[in-house]
Amino acid sequence: MDTLPLLPLTRPSLPLAAPLRRGRLCGGGGGGARIAQSPGRRAARLPVSAVAGETTAWTEDAPSPSPSGQERFDWLDQWYPLAPMCDLDPRAPHGKTVLGLSVVAWYDRSGAGSGEWRVFDDACPHRLAPLSEGRIDDKGRLQCVYHGWCFDGAGACKFIPQAPALGPPVRHDTNLSLNFASIVTLRLKLKQKWMAEPEYKDVLQRKRPPLVPEIDDPEFVTVYGIRDLPYGYDILVENLFDPAHVPYAHKGIMRGIRKKEDPGRYGNKKAPRLLLVFFCIPVAPGRSRVIWAFPRNVGVWPHKITPRWLYHVGQNLILDSDIFLLHVEERKFAAAGLDNWQKVCYVPTSSDNMVIAFRNWFRKFCKNRIGWATPQVDQLPPTPTKDQLMERYWSHVAQCTSCKAALKAMKALEVALQVASVAVVGFLAIANGTAVTSTVQRTVVVSTAVLCFAASRWLANFIEKNFYFQDYIHAYK
Repeated sequence: MDTLPLLPLTRPSLPLAAPLRRGRLCGGGGGGARIAQSPGRRAARLPVSAVAGETTAWTEDAPSPSPSGQERFDWLDQWYPLAPMCDLDPRAPHGKTVLGLSVVAWYDRSGAGSGEWRVFDDACPHRLAPLSEGRIDDKGRLQCVYHGWCFDGAGACKFIPQAPALGPPVRHDTNLSLNFASIVTLRLKLKQKWMAEPEYKDVLQRKRPPLVPEIDDPEFVTVYGIRDLPYGYDILVENLFDPAHVPYAHKGIMRGIRKKEDPGRYGNKKAPRLLLVFFCIPVAPGRSRVIWAFPRNVGVWPHKITPRWLYHVGQNLILDSDIFLLHVEERKFAAAGLDNWQKVCYVPTSSDNMVIAFRNWFRKFCKNRIGWATPQVDQLPPTPTKDQLMERYWSHVAQCTSCKAALKAMKALEVALQVASVAVVGFLAIANGTAVTSTVQRTVVVSTAVLCFAASRWLANFIEKNFYFQDYIHAYK
């Protein structure tokens, strides 16, 4: 079963972020009081039937202590997902950004205590080159490819190629060690193992990661996916809290939510269950990452024979269908100021309750700000062209082992079809008047060449739309 590596963001030393975040907010999701709309709101322009009789209103009361007793939500003391384990190649390091902090994850085979994933600050202490661009050497150590310095699973520098074999020893002090945070690898049966750092001894007892039991249930099968998105964490969470947008923003590509089944109709059998689990990660201002997991106890055999990349074709289309909307929405919020969210947005219906509750929580406990682990420019990046905004390769395919392998195979097939079409035409020219004598034979050969060429063109279009870029125009859906 696929698993997720987990990593806590904690304040000791250099905090390194990572793994699990569910479809709800970790540590929060404040509930607003059910009171009438604020008197300063603009007049409603919706028909009376569209307005809920009771809604969750924006609250203007002073911040109160959070459910955990804290005045502010501590972004550095939470669990964040890093990547599905099925998308981490143990033969190479992987760079990720979480809460503005660049980290590198790699599989340690460097000696005693090896056989675990490690996560370090993505910077070599020598000249700060990114270790995520490095390699795993023949001794299982993380090697910086700028000058070849090698580090073990504890972060200690073990080899400097430029150091003389004879002569004064190189000083291996803390300045030559990598900053790191402990990593938890969630495996089947929730087996967990920590690196032996004192400051992380009690982290599992103090705050457990938000686990999803169905993911580890052997009766369930799970499809994982990952995608970087060109809008911020708060926009991502708000969007996931808003099921009312589904039939409109995702028209024709996403089914509506089924009514609750009567468990009595299944007798002694377990009722079918399908979960939509979203792990939301703040990456940087104007950037977020979503890792999704769809555990279910139905359709087990189709799951086993359906390639994972085929699931991702439809799931990426769903994400594409509202990327541009949310990207523009975030910039309008920024122009007005998130502190003025309740003044620029008109949310009178009960379908807006979860969005209002989230915005109340975000304002009350976070001051409408993400607590970045590193200094960030307080400005959203400029809006790129639509093909850059909705590109799929770097935001998904490059991070997904299934889609990357499928793309490689399809490109090879595309080339093979083109070569076949040229070869068939060449054969026809060479064999003219000898092997191919009848009109029927020539027609078959020419048709084969045309079909091979047409198939290569269709495949090229399929590759472009599903692995690189596909525009989504709502007006024609």
